[in-house]
Amino acid sequence: MTAKRDTTTSKASRHTPMMQQYLRIKADYPRMLVFYRMGDFYELFYEDAEKAARLLDITLTARGKSGGKPIPMAGIPYHAAENYLARLIRQGECVAICEQIGDPATSKGPVERKVVRIVTPGTVTDEALLEERHDNLLAALWEENSRYGLACLDLGSGRFSVQELDGSEALAGELERLKPAELLLEEDWQLPPGAPEIRGITHRPAWHFDPDSARNQLLQQFRTQDLGGFGVQDMPLAIMAAGALLQYVKETQQAALPHITALRVENRDQALVIDAATRRNLELDQAQSGLKQHSLTGLLDQTATAMGSRLLRRWINRPLRDQQAIAARHQAIADFLSQDCLDELQGNLRGIGDIERILARVALKTARPRDLATLRDSLALLPDLQQSLAGLESPLIRKLAGQAATHPDVVDLLHQAIRENPPMLIRDGGVLAEGWDNQLDELRHLSQNADQFLLDLEARERERTGIASLKVSYNRVHGYYIEISKTHADQAPEDYVRRQTLKSAERFITPELKKFEDQVLSARERALAREKSLYEELLERLQPDIAPLQECAQALASLDVLINLAQRALDLNLSRPQLMDESGLHIREGRHPVVEESLDCPFVPNDLDFNETRRMLIITGPNMGGKSTYMRQCALIVIMACAGSFVPAGEARIGPVDRIFSRIGASDDLAGGRSTFMVEMEETANILHNATRESLVLMDEVGRGTSTFDGLSLAWACAVELASRIQACTLFATHYFELTTLPEEHAGVANVHLDAVEHGDSIVFMHTVKEGPANQSYGLQVAALAGVPREVIQRARQRLRELENAAQRHAEQDTPQLALQLAEEPPAPSSPALEILKEIDPDELTPRQALELLYELKKL
Repeated sequence: MTAKRDTTTSKASRHTPMMQQYLRIKADYPRMLVFYRMGDFYELFYEDAEKAARLLDITLTARGKSGGKPIPMAGIPYHAAENYLARLIRQGECVAICEQIGDPATSKGPVERKVVRIVTPGTVTDEALLEERHDNLLAALWEENSRYGLACLDLGSGRFSVQELDGSEALAGELERLKPAELLLEEDWQLPPGAPEIRGITHRPAWHFDPDSARNQLLQQFRTQDLGGFGVQDMPLAIMAAGALLQYVKETQQAALPHITALRVENRDQALVIDAATRRNLELDQAQSGLKQHSLTGLLDQTATAMGSRLLRRWINRPLRDQQAIAARHQAIADFLSQDCLDELQGNLRGIGDIERILARVALKTARPRDLATLRDSLALLPDLQQSLAGLESPLIRKLAGQAATHPDVVDLLHQAIRENPPMLIRDGGVLAEGWDNQLDELRHLSQNADQFLLDLEARERERTGIASLKVSYNRVHGYYIEISKTHADQAPEDYVRRQTLKSAERFITPELKKFEDQVLSARERALAREKSLYEELLERLQPDIAPLQECAQALASLDVLINLAQRALDLNLSRPQLMDESGLHIREGRHPVVEESLDCPFVPNDLDFNETRRMLIITGPNMGGKSTYMRQCALIVIMACAGSFVPAGEARIGPVDRIFSRIGASDDLAGGRSTFMVEMEETANILHNATRESLVLMDEVGRGTSTFDGLSLAWACAVELASRIQACTLFATHYFELTTLPEEHAGVANVHLDAVEHGDSIVFMHTVKEGPANQSYGLQVAALAGVPREVIQRARQRLRELENAAQRHAEQDTPQLALQLAEEPPAPSSPALEILKEIDPDELTPRQALELLYELKKL
């Protein structure tokens, strides 16, 4: 490090003093964009300028030469910095903000500058840089022998959690769930294949993950002698990740972190495990089209507060396995619905701001005046909320109501200290209320009464001099002055001292006006300094209240989610699920909630039944018939129930579920060098290795990515493994009709199919699940609906007849070879007359043509 700094200093000596200063600062932040304050702009130089110009689409220019070469430069206006920062943060970039801290009037050479703020994707807390309804997480990862320690922090709320994971599949699932904005990795280490893409990757030196150093970081933060109270004493990898994360946050914030008070262990067995592919397939957070409103959370989220919205997403993405905790949420929703109080409660909650994130900024001493005003006004609404909750008896609601207690002392303090509508920034002044500080009031009085003094002075001087056009004015450059036109300048009294000469007027200063100027300007500066000091004292006074206020914010978020789920239960016709101790899943008139809301016509509900003797359903039927929708809706009903929500079904009884797996659709992983079929087989292998009897498995079209015989063999073997050894509750959709014979050979397997009706050459989908196998796949009819040219459909139908005839001949000869069935239609006797009739359009035939066709058919 010393050698590197010496080299940098040597190179810097060839540059101008200002560029030398910049290069010294940049050397301390080599991996960050440095915003270097120059007047009203933040400037970037060299590689930073080129990168920022590309990412922000701003102009790349040059600032003269330094060291004999042009200096690439790009700049952004100081007042618009937040907008540009937000764009950089979303792209995973880190920014060091370098401000002028010296006095330009007294500086010799460049004004002294230093980095006063570091903004990274995972540590940002500014309201303008965050998505209010999404968590902004910082994560750190350490790996040893395919075992991972993962730490995760939401700096905006203080939630700090750790876990240890076995294998890259488990890691990929957790990263897909958490979606961290920034991930800390050891230098030269990369995420394993299959992990989701994370834009904000920050590499840290290996010694930051040192076990002893990491443990000390945590002990200092929590002020404890050991970590036994947090349950992490036997989690060395998690401790290493958590310590490195905490050190990084302290470096970037350059402040204490009083709102981070605990470390929570997340155990995968406590929640319903959903792997990365299944999360994407089920569209929990985002539809595959990219639209968030067409996801499950997009449908359910009509929460009144940003805190509640973020919590709802956490509940949906981490459904519980603890049936007692789940049932408590269901009971709370039922209690809200029984009391008919939802409108009143939602009205109370809508006035509550983002207390959770405001408290984080209070703890970091970065809270703005309007943050404190929002905190004050939000807490002032709690008595009304408590009154609305008074008649509800659910144990969970009573517990949350107690945690969301009113805080009258804090409300009174903020009412006395902060004006009703304060300005955005403390530097603008006028934040603290009148009467809060006598000295501040006196300084403000002197400053604010300047206008009346000037009017009185102007009237006296006009009378004294006899000059009616005399004016007393002020500007920032010359301060206060008396202005007299050129024609009357010779009438100026002797005590007038010339301050400035203009083309048409002369400006003067008098001893009285000079004294007043010194008092007023000094009063303004002293008032701003005093107000800033008092504001910092106010933030300090609030520190002891942060912990109880955090508990209050968490309770308000939980109440918001439960009230929202109750309202959605009414709006979407959801029913309360029943939890069973025995394994199984029984759904009557189940619906896909997102698809149902997007349809203009009524959704066709369907039943599902899994029990001890019925563990696998082989689902056949046409493409577009609704097989995937049926499978997904079953999984979503389970997820909603375990998250604590009511479900889209007439009735639902749900036994213990430990994991949900899906193998539905896939695409090439070109960057990883994996074909579609390889991705399918990896997902299938994950299911076969990790599914248990209490898992819910969705398998769609296994084996379709290879040859017919290979694919059929794989699909058969996978189905047998799931049905016989694993015995998971499995929905197995297929176009291989050979699999419909499985119920004859293996117990626990049953056939169901999606119904469809032919209408001429077209097909009508009934979307109804019926017992038994389908009798055909309707592949050609679906192709025709998709717009495949008629000539191609006719050619395909002819080829299908040939293949069916060949298959029939093989069967008659007792050939052991498996009959090839590309369209999976059962063999049927061919009728030339019937085929001719299928191809004609009676409306296009003339009477003569019809008669000739009749004779031809008679010959056949």
